[in-house]
Amino acid sequence: MKKILTLLICVMTINMVSAQLNDRLKNAARKAESTLKGGGGLSQAEIGDGLKEALDEGVRKAVDKLSAENGYLNSIYKIPIPAEAEKVFKKVKSVPGFGDAEEKMVALLNRAAENAATKAKPIFVGAIKQLTFKDAFDILMGEDDAATQYLHRTTSKPLFSEFLPVIQKSLDEVNARDYWKKVVTAHNKLPLVKKVDPELDRYVTTKALDGMFGMVEQKEKDIRTNQSSRTTDVLKKVFAQQDNKEKDTSEKDKSSKKSNSKLRGLIQN
Repeated sequence: MKKILTLLICVMTINMVSAQLNDRLKNAARKAESTLKGGGGLSQAEIGDGLKEALDEGVRKAVDKLSAENGYLNSIYKIPIPAEAEKVFKKVKSVPGFGDAEEKMVALLNRAAENAATKAKPIFVGAIKQLTFKDAFDILMGEDDAATQYLHRTTSKPLFSEFLPVIQKSLDEVNARDYWKKVVTAHNKLPLVKKVDPELDRYVTTKALDGMFGMVEQKEKDIRTNQSSRTTDVLKKVFAQQDNKEKDTSEKDKSSKKSNSKLRGLIQN
């Protein structure tokens, strides 16, 4: 009789555990399905559209700002002269007519970058159009710069290829390379100096792109953290999911800290 009773208890226990496991699996499946749909009643299309809209807005604002007159020059993305050129300008300061050579050169480099900045928009837009749902979802639930990192991965090479000839042309349009030749010539005529001629083209292109991605990142963080920057219904809906994720993470952290505090108290007692 005891054996039969024990067997019945075992069967009942197994059934209970199986039922609980089945319920948990169903709940997990429902959560996964909800996540894939974006949660909050969002479809895959809405998530994709929202992310593309956010990226498009960030890119447009970044390009418009940096391509404006003094867009680079009067920003934190201002392009300085190359480090190896600093000694050149220090030396030529004593040469008549070159006292403000460094300031003039900085202005010319930044003007060239501003001229080239407009070329970024169609390349960025092309990358945004190619966003898959997985890309969009990873970006939505990713770090504050996830969208910028996506653009960096997918556009850096074509942007550099597109920027370089424009930078070269722009440097010539603002007479930057001619002016640089004059500075270098004046420098190299000085006694006991090492002849120099740092390349400007690739340097300015790299710095211009660094500034462009920096500005896009700034706009992305603004949309993620500032609800007033979500100017359309789609943006508000989609980024509400990110807000919920952050809220859940915060609550979990609080719960974890509370549990750890209790555990420490038990250990101490």
